[in-house]
Amino acid sequence: MESSSIPARRLCQTLHKFGQKLVRRRMLEKEVTKTATDRSLSTLDLVALGVGLTVGLGVYILVGEVAGNQTGPSIVICFLVAGLTSLLAGLCYAELSVQIPLSGSAYLYTYVTVGEIWAFITGWNLIFSYSADTVSMLLAWILGFDMFGYHISQAFSEDILLHIPQVLVKNLGFFIGVPVILLTLCLTLRFRDSILLTKVVTLVRLLILSFVIISGFIKGDLHNWKLTEEDYRKDELNGTSSLGPLGSGGFVPFGFPGILHGSATCFYAFIGFNNIVTRVEKAQNHQRSIPRGIVMSLLICVLVYIGVSASLTLMVPYYKIRPGSTLPEAFLHIGWDPAYYAVALVFLCSLSLRPLGYMSSKAQLIYVMAKDGFLFPVHAKIHIATYMLIIVILGIIAAITAFFFRLDHLLHLVSIVTLLVHSVIAFCVLIVRYQPERKKGENEVQMQEIGGNQTQGQEETAPAAEKLTLQGLFFPGGPTPTPLSGWVVYVCSSVLVLLLILLCLVLVHWSSLLSGDPVPITVVVLLLVLITGITGVIWRQPQSCTPLPFKVPCVPLLPLLSIFVNVLLMMQMSVVTWATLGVWMLIGFVIYFMYGIQHSWLQSPPEVRAQTLDSELSSANTCLI
Repeated sequence: MESSSIPARRLCQTLHKFGQKLVRRRMLEKEVTKTATDRSLSTLDLVALGVGLTVGLGVYILVGEVAGNQTGPSIVICFLVAGLTSLLAGLCYAELSVQIPLSGSAYLYTYVTVGEIWAFITGWNLIFSYSADTVSMLLAWILGFDMFGYHISQAFSEDILLHIPQVLVKNLGFFIGVPVILLTLCLTLRFRDSILLTKVVTLVRLLILSFVIISGFIKGDLHNWKLTEEDYRKDELNGTSSLGPLGSGGFVPFGFPGILHGSATCFYAFIGFNNIVTRVEKAQNHQRSIPRGIVMSLLICVLVYIGVSASLTLMVPYYKIRPGSTLPEAFLHIGWDPAYYAVALVFLCSLSLRPLGYMSSKAQLIYVMAKDGFLFPVHAKIHIATYMLIIVILGIIAAITAFFFRLDHLLHLVSIVTLLVHSVIAFCVLIVRYQPERKKGENEVQMQEIGGNQTQGQEETAPAAEKLTLQGLFFPGGPTPTPLSGWVVYVCSSVLVLLLILLCLVLVHWSSLLSGDPVPITVVVLLLVLITGITGVIWRQPQSCTPLPFKVPCVPLLPLLSIFVNVLLMMQMSVVTWATLGVWMLIGFVIYFMYGIQHSWLQSPPEVRAQTLDSELSSANTCLI
C-alpha cells in the first residue's frame, strides 16, 4: 500500500512544483530615487496626457457607427456605461500605481502582485491590443484621406484579395499614405515624451470638439430624439440615399440589447487613460497626482463623448447616419461645409499621437518580456540605433494587416483584450489588499522554486500552523492579514470570477429571463446566493493596514463590480472576435509552456538575478506599457 502511494505522492509533488512556477512573483524591492528635475509632470500635465491619448478615433468614427445601427440617441447612455466601466478600472490602476511606484502598467503590476502566468497573459494580450490598435489607426487615416476626396477606402472591398493588381494601379493613394504614416511616426518619435506637444494637440482637439458640441445644440432638433415610423417614411420618400434601420423609434430604438452592444463598442473610446501610470516616476507627488490624473481625465472624456454624441444625434436623424460615416459629415447635413473640412483636418492631424505611443509601447513591451525570459532572446537585443527600424517594420506589418480586417472588427478586438486586462488588474487589487505584509529584506518570491529546490519558508509554513475552520472564515482571529487569510481570499476570488462568468453567460440570454422561464431564473438566483456568500467571506477577512494616499473604496465590491461589468461587455462581442482572441491566446500558451516557463527570469539563480536587477528596473522604468 505504501509503495503504491509513492507514484501518487510524486505526481502531487510535481503538480505542486508546476503550480508554484505559475504563480511565482517578481519582487521589486529597490526604490528608485528621482530628483525634483526628473519629477516635472504636474497633475494638469497628466490630465492632458490622459485626455490626449484617449479622445481620438472613438469620438470621430465610433459615434456615428454606434448611433447609426446599434443604439440611436441612447448612445449617450452607452458612453456613460463605458465611462463608468473605465473609471472602475482606473481606480484599480491608481491604487496599484501607489503601491508599486515604478513606471509600468498592467504587465508589471500583474507580475508583482499575482504571478507569472497572469503577467504573461497580460503582456501577450497587450501586444495584441497595441498591434490591432495600430492597424485601426491606419484605417482611420485612410478614412481621413477619404474626407478630402481620395476615396482610398474603396480598395478595401470584400474581394480585394482577388484584385490586388487593380488595387495597386487604382489606389496609389494608399501606398502614398503608408509612407506618410511611417514618416510621421519616425519624425515624431523623438517627441513622445514631450508634454508640450501633448498639451497643444489635446487643447486643439478639445476646442474643435467643443465647437461640435455647441454647433449641435444650436442647429440640432430635439425631435430627432423622438422619431417615429411616420418620420421614417417621409425621409424614405424624400431622401436620395438609403436609410438605416429605424428600430422602434424614440430615444432607445433598439432596446436594452442595443445599449449593451453599444456600450461594448463604445468602450474602445476610453482606451488610453492607463498610459498615465507610465509616468509615475516623472510625476510630482505621484501618489496623489496619478489617481487624480486618471479620474479627472476619464471624467473629461465622459463629458466630451456624451456632448458629441448628443450633438450628432440632434443634428442628424440616427437612421440617416450611414455605416462608416465620420463625425465631420454631420456638418454636411446642416449645410456647414467649411466646418466639415476644418473638423476633418483636425481629425487627420490628431491621429498621429495615439499610434505614436502605441507603436513605441509595443516595441518596449516585447523587449521587457524578452528580458524576463517569456519571449525569445533575439527580442531582448534591441539597440537604440535599431529602434527606429523596428518601428518602421511594425508599421509595415500594420499596413499589410489592414488589408485583412475591417475597422469595426479591429475595434472589437482591441476592446475585448483591454476588458480582459482590466479584469486582471481588478483581480490584482482584490488579492493584494488582503495579503500579509512582506518583510522589506525578504529577497525571495512567494511560492517560488529556486535552483530546483522548493523554498517554502515562512509563507508556506505559516498556513500549516493555522487551522482553517468554518468559524475562522467569518470571524478571523486578528485584525491583520495572515498567510492563511490571504490564501482564503485568493481561492474565494478565483471562485468568484468563475461564478461571475457563469452569471454573465446566463444574463446574455436575458430574453428567456423576462419570459418567465424558471430554469434560467433559478440558475441566476443560485449564482447570486453563491456570489453573495463568497463575497461575505472575503469581506470578513482582515485587510492590509499599510497607509496609502489612495485606495480603491468599498473593497471587495468595486473590484468585483469591475470584473462583472467587464465580462458582461466582453459577452457582447461577436464569435469572430472571440475566435481571433482564442487563436492568439493559444499561440501565446504554446510559447509560454514550451519556452517561457523554462527560461523565466525567476528561474535564474539568485546571484544572476541580483546582477541584472538594476538593468531590469531601468527597463521597467523607461517602458511605456
